[in-house]
Amino acid sequence: MEVVKIHHPLQKELVPTGQVVLAMGFFDGVHRGHQQVIKTAQRIANKEGLPLAVLTYDHAPGIVYRQYSGGFKYLSTTTRKLSLFRQLGVDLVYLVSFTSAFASLSPQEFVDQYLIGFHASTVVAGFDHTYGKATVATMGKLPEYAKGRFNVVTVPKFTGKDKRKIGSRSIRKVIDDGDVEEANRMLGYRYMTTGIVVHGLARGRTLGFPTINVETPETERLPGIGVYTVQVKIGSKWYGGMASVGHNITFGDQNKLTVEIFLFDFNQLVYGEEVLVRWLYYQRGEVKFNSADDLVAQMNHDEQVSRKYLKKTATKNFSLI
Repeated sequence: MEVVKIHHPLQKELVPTGQVVLAMGFFDGVHRGHQQVIKTAQRIANKEGLPLAVLTYDHAPGIVYRQYSGGFKYLSTTTRKLSLFRQLGVDLVYLVSFTSAFASLSPQEFVDQYLIGFHASTVVAGFDHTYGKATVATMGKLPEYAKGRFNVVTVPKFTGKDKRKIGSRSIRKVIDDGDVEEANRMLGYRYMTTGIVVHGLARGRTLGFPTINVETPETERLPGIGVYTVQVKIGSKWYGGMASVGHNITFGDQNKLTVEIFLFDFNQLVYGEEVLVRWLYYQRGEVKFNSADDLVAQMNHDEQVSRKYLKKTATKNFSLI
């Protein structure tokens, strides 16, 4: 898969020659709705014998529009998003830097400079995708701006079994609530975060549960506070375990948020390792125990629950990963 990084104004010499079928969107999470857009474009590309291209952005457009006062937490970083595109069979990605200058383009200018500039034969996007001001840059108006120079295909709303729309906003909500199982169903794959193993207080070791402390990038969205069943990739190998996202309130009320993971059947020093954390199942919320003994008893129970869950889901498949 070729990735072409674009900074406005478009440098035409960066664009490969030849027509493409172009799917466009920000695609945070590359969830099942996004996958439907890309697969629709892929079917058209296969039929026409053209490469499948994706137009996406290097950061959330809302950052330019000052929509996120507390910063934006991504479901998929750019690296993760590109990896998912690759698994979906995308041939070419145009990764556009979403700047104020780019955002100031009128819908017609965007079409003329970018969609035409990328040699789009067909442009595919979701029904609610916009490429400028929501009142004038709708998919319904795109054929008017296209002026017959490319075809437009609008993918309808994608819903789950409950008939509710599957979207990035709703997935962020269930992840914040800790419901990673529902998030995984909506995503179509198991949610992941990254991080580096750092030194902690080594308190888990004294309790008989030596943990790795994972420092997660500020821009990644962690599941809500609680205890989870997880898998962690270190090097090329996955290990099962249980993770605590919380403030260690049993040992004080002013502790910073940490991600501590007890890996099963694991005894290695891995400080400085970059890891992937795959979030599988929410077990319970954070509890302030009366004593360390009470905490240990609960952790023994948590381990049993996690091991049982991992054994049960070992062969469960998702559409990606």
